[in-house]
Amino acid sequence: YIGGSCPNIACLPSKNIIHSAKVASYFQRGGEFGIVHDGFTVDMSGVRDRKRKMVSGLNEMYMENYKTTGAELIFGTGRFIAPRVVEIALPDGTTRRMRGTNVIVSTGTRAALEAIPGLAEAQPLTHIEALELDRLPEHLLIIGGGYVGVEFAQAMRRFGSKVSLIDRNHRLMSREDEDVCDAVRGLLDDEGIDILLGAQVKRISGRSGDSVSAFVDQNGAHKILEGSHLLVAAGRTPNTGGLGLELAGVELTTRGYIKVNERLQTTAPGVWAIGEVAGSPQFTHISIDDFRVVHSNLTGGNRVTTGRQVPYCLFTDPELARIGLSESEAKAQGIAYRLFKVPMESNLRARTLSETRGFLKSLVEIDGDRILGFTAFGAGAGEVMASVQVAMTAGLPYTALRDAVLTHPTLVEGLIPLFSSPASLRQPTATAVT
Repeated sequence: YIGGSCPNIACLPSKNIIHSAKVASYFQRGGEFGIVHDGFTVDMSGVRDRKRKMVSGLNEMYMENYKTTGAELIFGTGRFIAPRVVEIALPDGTTRRMRGTNVIVSTGTRAALEAIPGLAEAQPLTHIEALELDRLPEHLLIIGGGYVGVEFAQAMRRFGSKVSLIDRNHRLMSREDEDVCDAVRGLLDDEGIDILLGAQVKRISGRSGDSVSAFVDQNGAHKILEGSHLLVAAGRTPNTGGLGLELAGVELTTRGYIKVNERLQTTAPGVWAIGEVAGSPQFTHISIDDFRVVHSNLTGGNRVTTGRQVPYCLFTDPELARIGLSESEAKAQGIAYRLFKVPMESNLRARTLSETRGFLKSLVEIDGDRILGFTAFGAGAGEVMASVQVAMTAGLPYTALRDAVLTHPTLVEGLIPLFSSPASLRQPTATAVT
């Protein structure tokens, strides 16, 4: 996986397939745009091949980068055998030992498999195998209602699969504000996805790809879901096993991630950790920033991870994007705020696209004009969020966006009606302060 998980088995290939699903949705909505057709079929091998072509091109690009920089790329399995000494098992059966002034661990995470009876034996799909499907699942069962589960649920449903999504929480995307959770739930409901919330999977039988059954408890009732394929998307596990970390003096956290300080130094001198294995937020853009933190500290700087912005985007259609404080976080921290909120139908560009589902909202401080947070659920949400993030980074007041002359008609222009709308004041409750 040259270039890491993102271009090979995660972010980019999944967005590639999600876009193919978007094209399929346009076929389904053809009449709405005045396009008449006699139906269509989805060739999953063709969807997969488009993804593979993109990944192959990215691999070539990264390989060329290694050649250009002169960095030595070694294929093999590495593990510590002493402080800052790594032994590498090479593909030809030989080993090689290397000692570094500095060693950086960036082994990432993998999909977690819970200790559910029959789950491992069912050989379920993770995001890796789901991106390699060459035939459409007749009925896809998904365990987990987070990023991966929700994105795949919508994509596979649009391709034509029947989809059932199971989540232990009582709301989809349960860490988000209630209006966001309701909006995502409504989206999946409207697309015909069967959703079981507050549900515990007790047992799995059968085998994914053939016939599989999930035995579920929900609100005291016992249910059996039968499908053709099973996708597990219920959290991540750090890849720390077999690395010999204890021989290098590298300690783990109680959750199993590598213990680091704000400079991403481990407990062992000269050993650093970056990305998900270091417990950083599980986004490629954060892993890239982790690199910048370590690079700065190795070259005389003193960059830290504390206080940085962590934007994120859920690539459903429409997208969900957020930066800064959510309402639930502000309430939990006892922070008063002004709330600006408008529906996406107030955005004229969204109307031209017939993509008016969703809303924009932003939190602004009570006693000033500083933007505390922004959430968008709608077309182009990730791109619109970036404009707000730049303003937050520059310390601009919300009025700078409200009074800006933005190109018409664009989605980002929707920030003008957002910040021109009447704001409601939200004071922290005594419970929240406590």
